[in-house]
Parts: sequence; structure tokens; C-alpha cells
Amino acid sequence: MLLEARGLTRRFGGHVAVNNVDLSVRGGTLHAIIGPNGAGKTTLFNLLSGELKPSAGAILFDGCAVTELDITARVRAGIGRTFQRTNIFPGLSVFENLRIAAQARSAKRAALWRRADSLGEVSARAERVLEETSLSEMAHKPARELAGGDQRLLELGVALATAPVMLLLDEPSQGLSPEDARRLIARIRALAARYTVLLIEHNMALVMELSDEITVMNFGAVLARGTPAEIRADARVREAYLGRRG
Repeated sequence: MLLEARGLTRRFGGHVAVNNVDLSVRGGTLHAIIGPNGAGKTTLFNLLSGELKPSAGAILFDGCAVTELDITARVRAGIGRTFQRTNIFPGLSVFENLRIAAQARSAKRAALWRRADSLGEVSARAERVLEETSLSEMAHKPARELAGGDQRLLELGVALATAPVMLLLDEPSQGLSPEDARRLIARIRALAARYTVLLIEHNMALVMELSDEITVMNFGAVLARGTPAEIRADARVREAYLGRRG
């Protein structure tokens, strides 16, 4: 298992947002987390990425305990993350966004006295990600001028520029047009051949098509886990989330 959560719990006062969650993600798979609004999915992601500290429980990544590591240390360990809302530097170019992310992962990240364009390996990494996300033609365009779908691709690129082992993708198709969503999902499908992907996604057709394994959450706890076929056939899941029919 590449990522494991054991008894993971997060309380906000009297509210238990994530309740004793066990999660195992095998390396080389695309694992989806689904559930109704308020089920605790994004809070779980925030715990896994280091945005939040758990009230109880442990997180292991590649066999090492990372529970106490902050978000920066987890990025360096190999965990990349995107968010529901696009999280980029709007005034910088596409290439500059990627170069900053690549430098954050570089051994020379603290070389503030050097020109950014003198860090050859950092620029080379940014160039590779431009190609990987099909954004090369927009490299010198300010990020704020990109269409919504391209901004999402750039955010995905920012995560890739940190050289992750695993990608956490939080509702990547949310708010996109059907065409932009198809483009982004096609890119995620291609990336899943090279990275371990943990995905929160509301589009059930896409989840069932893309996923190797699915974990279903409800009221902060794990309701079910299994293959797409097993989840589709689970009466508890149909009642809680997918609808009673089918």
C-alpha cells in the first residue's frame, strides 16, 4: 500500500467531520472517494495532504509515518494536491507558475540570490509539465487569461511540477463545461498510467469508468469500499448516494 490512514478522525468542536476512517490506496491505481455533500471527503483530503492535523489516528505514506508532517514536507515526500477552487498565481505566466512549483521541490529551492532562469533542471521540469498538460502554446500567457478548463489543467500541472508519487485531485471537473471536463478527465486517465491517483469526483459516470477502487463516505465515516462493480451493486450505497434504483 502506498497510502494508509488508520483510525483517522477530525473533530471541529462537537462535530466529527471524519470519524475513525481506515483507507488503503495501492500504488499504481486510481482510487476514488465518493459520498454525499458533507460526507467528510474534502476534510479527509485536507488531513492526508497536511492542510489539517488529525484529532486522532495515523497516516502512512510509502511505509513511513507522515501524520505530523506539514503540507510542505508532504509535498517533498511525494504527495501532490489540487483543490476544488483553482489555486494558481493569476498574475504570473503559465510557465512561471510551473517553475515556482518545480523549484519548491528542488534541492536549490532556497537559492534566492540566483536568477530563476539559471536553474536549468527546474526550468526543464517546468517544460516537461507544459508538454504533459498540453499547455506549451500558452507558456507565456498570464494565468488569469486562461479559460476555466485551461486553469484547471495548469493547477494539475502545478501539482505535477512538484514531482509527485501520488496525486490527490479534489473535484477536478467541478464547474467546467462538458467539453472542458472531458479534456481534463482524458488527461487524468493518461496520468493514471504513471501516477497513483486519489480522486474526489461528483460525476458518477466518470468515477465508475476511471476507478480501480472506490471508497464511499457518509456522515464522516466509511460506508463501503470495493471495485466499481461492487459499489454499483451495494444497496447501502444506492440508498445513501447513488439513488435507490439500479
